[in-house]
Amino acid sequence: MSTDTPDNSRYVAVQATDEFAGLRKSLRNFVFPMTAAFFLWYALYVILCAYARDFMAIKVIGHINVALIFGLLQFVTTFLIAWFYSRYANQRLDPIADRIRAELEGSEEAK
Repeated sequence: MSTDTPDNSRYVAVQATDEFAGLRKSLRNFVFPMTAAFFLWYALYVILCAYARDFMAIKVIGHINVALIFGLLQFVTTFLIAWFYSRYANQRLDPIADRIRAELEGSEEAK
């Protein structure tokens, strides 16, 4: 085996550690609820557009109506989620992932 080819058993061993399981759990604890919340928010927008046309047609300012505001808020929500994830990853996920990577790379160098 060449020195450039990683030994898969090390990755499997790391994957079995409590630290890696905690990392995956931390990721799931953010991703699943945020995905569900965004999906529900988007579904609400679609349902309101389909079944509450009078409400969505209410003019707020000039020609800007509720539907346009809700549509633009979809973009705002997307960027906010990306920003929240970036902060969450920097604070909670990246330090653990960096430790795991350092341990894995250190064990590969010891080989």
